[in-house]
Amino acid sequence: MSHASELIATDIEAYLAEHERKDLLRLLTCGSVDDGKSTLIGRLLHDSRMIYEDQLAGLEVDSTAVGSAGDHLDLALLMDGLKAEREQGITIDVAYRYFSTARRKFIVADTPGHEQYTRNMATGASTCELAVILVDARHGILDQTRRHSHIASLLGIRNVVVAVNKMDLVAWSEDRFDEIRADYQAFATGLELVDPYFLPMSALLGDNVVERGDNLTWFNGPPLMEYLETVDVAAGVDLDRFRLPVQLVIRPDGDFRGFAGTVVSGMLRPGDPVVSLPSGVASTVDRIVSFDGDLDEAGPGDAVTLTLVDEIDVSRGDLLVGDDHQPTRSHEVDAMLVWMAQKEMRPGRQYLLQSANGLVGVSVAAIDYRVDVNSLEHVSATELALNDIARCTITAERQLLFDPYATNRRTGSFVLVDRMDNATVAAGMILGASSIWDRSPAAGLVRHRSEITPEERVARFGQRPCTVLLTGLTAAGKSTIAAGLERRLFDRGHATIRLDGENVRLGISRDLGFSARDRSENLRRVAEVALLANRQGLIAIAALVAPEADVRARARELIGDHRFVEVFVDTPIAVCRQRDPSGQYEAADRGEIEDYPGVSSTYDQPTDMDLRLDTSVQDIDECVDAIYTLLEDRGVLRG
Repeated sequence: MSHASELIATDIEAYLAEHERKDLLRLLTCGSVDDGKSTLIGRLLHDSRMIYEDQLAGLEVDSTAVGSAGDHLDLALLMDGLKAEREQGITIDVAYRYFSTARRKFIVADTPGHEQYTRNMATGASTCELAVILVDARHGILDQTRRHSHIASLLGIRNVVVAVNKMDLVAWSEDRFDEIRADYQAFATGLELVDPYFLPMSALLGDNVVERGDNLTWFNGPPLMEYLETVDVAAGVDLDRFRLPVQLVIRPDGDFRGFAGTVVSGMLRPGDPVVSLPSGVASTVDRIVSFDGDLDEAGPGDAVTLTLVDEIDVSRGDLLVGDDHQPTRSHEVDAMLVWMAQKEMRPGRQYLLQSANGLVGVSVAAIDYRVDVNSLEHVSATELALNDIARCTITAERQLLFDPYATNRRTGSFVLVDRMDNATVAAGMILGASSIWDRSPAAGLVRHRSEITPEERVARFGQRPCTVLLTGLTAAGKSTIAAGLERRLFDRGHATIRLDGENVRLGISRDLGFSARDRSENLRRVAEVALLANRQGLIAIAALVAPEADVRARARELIGDHRFVEVFVDTPIAVCRQRDPSGQYEAADRGEIEDYPGVSSTYDQPTDMDLRLDTSVQDIDECVDAIYTLLEDRGVLRG
């Protein structure tokens, strides 16, 4: 198991070359106080023969003087480097150790278990691919076990070993191990973890750490070291979306100008097109320069300097990306925060956000919810205290460039920094551009149920409630069709409500503009009103441009697929331009109107609509007939 090799004595260069080719696994140990994290790492180092003789001699002396392992070597002392740690017998700082075996290299982070130092655990976990979560067999699953598991999940660590330690203190009981495994599985159902590996062990005595030992014969799985050597952690590496945050512009003379940084995702070769963000200027890769010379390609983890064919303006903090997969831009993002400061956080306070894309001023606009680490329930909160985990909305002074954390840990992560003392106050994981669709209502609100049943309303109105959404370009004929449908339904005794886009903007959406975000919010408000109307037994008719397919899908989800009818008014844009009652298309052509669907922004044509109409070839009566027939066929109309 050790890193020892005859090549060290016979051919050191060959040994180093062989060693360099091994893949690297970054892992951390975490859990509650005194679960045995430091002892476990010490055991891994000791049994894999990664401790020098003088270290071992010093350890024997320290074990006698300040150790807490009785007659055994106190292997935890190998990790507890701070004086306070040795005196208190706890880990405070994050300690990193390197070791290797014949199969793999490892960097292990020993993180503190005390709740006060949870922020240190989050720091250690931020670069790891695997977490070893220790559980004291005597105590079982504790609050800090749950908190560390949740943080590991938030940070994208999907590979988890649940090491039930100190089995020697529960008489090596299989029943106790099974009980703890069942408790953890019940808790972890709500976490994004890949099939945790449950392992009984004794770090103090060495059973199931490097070797199996003689006390756990009822367990058939591999010991920890064997599992660490073989677990596949490469599945989540993104090789498609090229990202390189520029750390330094290198210009030693007039003949060389390169942009240095570490590739965080994607592959790159000379001749590939790249785009510099935020400027959006494109160029082509000329050379990929490394310490060992020019490379034919570069991938995640490679520290390189790129030279480009064109002389474009690229600065420190810019992001070089592939031209086919660009990151998201937004002034406002939804993110999970792990609060790390003693001073509480309240919405509205100003901070600095440090990410791969540099430093920008931000404020925490809202706390959507706080996570109860015991139940994983979402609870309301007006402020965040030390170690709280919460979903928040972050508003930035300039556009943020990011990928969702689930897609790219490097470009989707950030820290918040206090503007006054430059202290790091929170670690953050970006979920995506902010959407009010996902925000929870204010705390304490209770939905009041009507005493009138849906069946009574069906009997009274002779109809089943539904929402008809007419979507299409401006001047396609949506409002005219909606008015005709309303008249047809009313004349035949049906109860309706019409929500025309312009009428809505004169009232409940008068505060909104026409950006993508405002259009999304406008449709959300219309969908909420339509849902209220449906619950009263009414047929809602909404006529809006609604250009984004994913937003229309959110409206369908909110209202319910069973009572949502999407009608695409697919009138050609040339016809819409000819009608253009207010000259908006011409204004958009002149650049006077930004984000105008069909001109300066995209309109996502529906692909799964319930009905397609075209007012350039169908008159209004034909369109109304088609919708009315569809409603009859679906059983919406009964009288």
